Amino acid sequence: MTLLSRILGFIRDAAVAHAFGAGGLTDAFFVAFRIPNLLRRLFAEGAFSQAFVPILAATRSHQGADAARHLVNHVASALLLALLLTTVLGIVFAPQVVWLSAPGFAQQPEKFLVTTQLLRITFPYILFIALVSLSAGVLNTWGQFWVPAFTPVLLNLSFIFFALVAAPWFAHPVMALAWGAFVGGVLQLAFQWPFLRRIRMLPRWQWNPSDPGLRRILTLMLPALLGVSVGQISLLISTMFASYLPTGSVSWLFYADRLMEFPSGLLGAALGTILLPSLVRHHAAGEYEGYSALLDWGLRLTFLLTLPAALALGIAGVPLISTLFLRGAFGAQDVWMVRQALLAYSVGLTGLIAVKILAPGFYARQNIKTPVKIALLVLACTQLMNLLFMTLLQHAGLALATALGACLNATLLFLGLRRQGLYHPQPGWPRFLGQLGIALIVLATLLWWLTGDENSWLRASNLMRLGRLSVLMASAVVGYFGTLWLLGFRLRDFSRRGA
Repeated sequence: MTLLSRILGFIRDAAVAHAFGAGGLTDAFFVAFRIPNLLRRLFAEGAFSQAFVPILAATRSHQGADAARHLVNHVASALLLALLLTTVLGIVFAPQVVWLSAPGFAQQPEKFLVTTQLLRITFPYILFIALVSLSAGVLNTWGQFWVPAFTPVLLNLSFIFFALVAAPWFAHPVMALAWGAFVGGVLQLAFQWPFLRRIRMLPRWQWNPSDPGLRRILTLMLPALLGVSVGQISLLISTMFASYLPTGSVSWLFYADRLMEFPSGLLGAALGTILLPSLVRHHAAGEYEGYSALLDWGLRLTFLLTLPAALALGIAGVPLISTLFLRGAFGAQDVWMVRQALLAYSVGLTGLIAVKILAPGFYARQNIKTPVKIALLVLACTQLMNLLFMTLLQHAGLALATALGACLNATLLFLGLRRQGLYHPQPGWPRFLGQLGIALIVLATLLWWLTGDENSWLRASNLMRLGRLSVLMASAVVGYFGTLWLLGFRLRDFSRRGA
């Protein structure tokens, strides 16, 4: 289901690139949408879900379904009030929010005004999507993983419709993208509601701010606002820096980030979603060896799947970008600019996904302080790198700073788990890494050879590019996993059931 969502996400981005390209209007929309999207990841999917899921799982396990239902009611009621207040303030103070998040736009009054209008339409998205995240936490705890994984498909379909069909209906066509976000949020919430009713967990108004479970979630959530979302805060600050760079820089970073989101969302979100409830169960049962083994399994899968993805993004960037985006308003110059950012981002892909594996090792034990301390250090280091690299590499420097920050975050989380005795590497790592290294060399050789002259991809037709990319990716997959199979890897070696 996550794969389906990511594929439609690519189609969505291709539709937006075709209709609007990478320029001042797309810069305005991506800034406007990034702000509620950041709040979603900070407030809903990030800090909230990491604090909510362990408490909900523990309540259900120790006190039963009725107690869990009351907890959901109390949390939903408090969340709704907070969201309504946040949404109203965001709409009223939209000009100030735009000035803070993209100060460079203030030098271009028309661009600033359009961004403000877009933000006022998109800001209610945080209301809908935060409630979607609450629903997803409940459904995941009840083992209904496919429903939250499928839900983003509806947002992508909404964007595709508004970009390709509804845009001509608007005086300013870019406004269609903002309404696509708004409608997509409504559709996602409406889709999950019947499944909550089926498991008898549909939230009802039950105001009780003194509820111990709610207070515990808030206690864990407030420091986690930074701890689980340092990457998103870095992206927002990168947008602030990018607003001072040439027109199109924000869009180039966005398209590169979207390509990064495919493996990070597919692998990181899927593994992280499954790992957290499983780690909570192991911790509650006192199964500390199983706890460590589960983290080890997650790390091996991370290396196995993200390192080849990072190589593909770095080496085959032009084939990917040109096939997906080179049409309509998106030109050859945009391909090269996005490629620079994508190459820089690919450096941090493994670190980015490893954070989603390692951080739950702390959250499952309701230890928020350690990741927060690490996040603050990483955030400071990332901004220093932003200042240094932006001068030398423009928008690609901002991407590189974010990538290196993700690697630093993962390294410090790993060392923290080792120091606290929560993770002990299982036997076989040297052999595993050696075999992986051989397969990666084979993969890199195949990617470089099949990519060939990068300029030829820009001259080819859409159909020719699609055919060549299909052959390239199929050959890469067969070459990489075929090499691993010859070296002794088997799918059953990475299967975990009843975790």
